[in-house]
Amino acid sequence: MANNSRTYTDLNLAFSKHPSTGDITKKTDVEAIKASLKNLIQTKNYERPFQPEIGCQIHGLLFENFTPVVKQIMRRTIEQMIDKFEPRVTLTDVIITDDSDINGIKLDLYFRINNTQQPATLSTTLLRIR
Repeated sequence: MANNSRTYTDLNLAFSKHPSTGDITKKTDVEAIKASLKNLIQTKNYERPFQPEIGCQIHGLLFENFTPVVKQIMRRTIEQMIDKFEPRVTLTDVIITDDSDINGIKLDLYFRINNTQQPATLSTTLLRIR
């Protein structure tokens, strides 16, 4: 029986050097997908040259009053962005929490990697900084 497992590989954007080969290190599988999701969320529209549609508009909502309506709009924005630009995962839940102590918003993304059905979680914080 053939193995349908697929390995996802991305560059490590910290551009750290591999100790033995001297090449740029890579992220694989879950770590590569988490880095991709985090980059998509943190990218604003028109920030990527020649790809103005890639990005998340959640940054425009960070300075709004944190109400249930704004929370739902943020959630929908993230869901639509992941559905459109990250075909490797299926999003299962998005939890958004206001953290006024650090003047930011905590995001917990729960997703499954499509070819393995492996559940994974990405937790990140978006700060209200201009």
